[in-house]
Amino acid sequence: MNASAPAVREDAHGRAAQTDGVAIRAHGLTKRFGDLVAVDSVDLEVPRRQVFGFLGPNGSGKSTTIRMLCGLLTPSAGDIEVLGLRIPEQAEDLRRHIGYMTQKFSLFDDLAVRENLEFLAAIQGVPKAKTKSRIDELVEQYHFKDRQKQLAGTLSGGQKQRLALAAAVIHEPELLFLDEPTSAVDPESRRDFWEKLFELADIGTTILVSSHLMDEAERCHQLAILDHGKMVANGTPGELTSKLEGRTLLIEAPDPRRVQRTLVAVPGVLGVAQVGTALRVLIAAADATGDHAAATRQRIDDALAKAGQKAEVALAPPNLEDVFVAATRSDATRAREKKDTEQEA
Repeated sequence: MNASAPAVREDAHGRAAQTDGVAIRAHGLTKRFGDLVAVDSVDLEVPRRQVFGFLGPNGSGKSTTIRMLCGLLTPSAGDIEVLGLRIPEQAEDLRRHIGYMTQKFSLFDDLAVRENLEFLAAIQGVPKAKTKSRIDELVEQYHFKDRQKQLAGTLSGGQKQRLALAAAVIHEPELLFLDEPTSAVDPESRRDFWEKLFELADIGTTILVSSHLMDEAERCHQLAILDHGKMVANGTPGELTSKLEGRTLLIEAPDPRRVQRTLVAVPGVLGVAQVGTALRVLIAAADATGDHAAATRQRIDDALAKAGQKAEVALAPPNLEDVFVAATRSDATRAREKKDTEQEA
């Protein structure tokens, strides 16, 4: 730890003292690996007691950013403050105040459920006088009362996920980092998992969760979207979707695949995705007068008429998938999709 760094400020309960309502603050956060810029000048502010979502495609820099915020990676540039502590200078002081759960199950397969929790309690410095009652509490809360002696390696995917979360919060951290935690479990287990996250937020835990799943993003209080290491969108789900008003269309047609091949080449169309028997179309941003969006809609109508395609076109309310596409869509992606649809013809 940097000798000039201030000592950790703690409240009466041993939690890192907060000078404001912000749990994480980063400015100009950058990480380079040789010539690769994995994270590029990211500014981030995460309020306390919220579930904050980190959204982005694979390789967008989410995991690298989380590791820098935890003090596991040293940034190439930028400033980080987490729970009032300077990172990476005070990373050692931070570790007992945070929990970390990765995508891959990282507990011991050959230890029983309770044995895993006992081991993690010792590692995280839970006082011995409190260990039994804390584990009893978690066993009850995470539904392991009848599985305490079962080997962790024999649990289902959802059960392993619950056990990993229980282990991550055994020392009652005030900040929890979750890196793609639900990618390998069924929808019911994911719903139960998210209920547990909101229970943690209710008691004051700040949670930063990375994901590429749209239904999970909708559950977050706030979102930040990363693409190629850059922050491309930031706000509440409502704020982000409201910015796309007038830019999302739903098209009903007898032959949606043919219509899709027609529309993917229309200038101003960012994406065309089939949803059931309909097509969802996202068009490029309008200018201040809305002329751009109106012009694109006219080009869509003209392209359908020229191709002899009958279709009903209507405005649709934007959703977070539209936000994700609008924020991360590149010219290369559009060119590849156009080529793929042409090959189908």
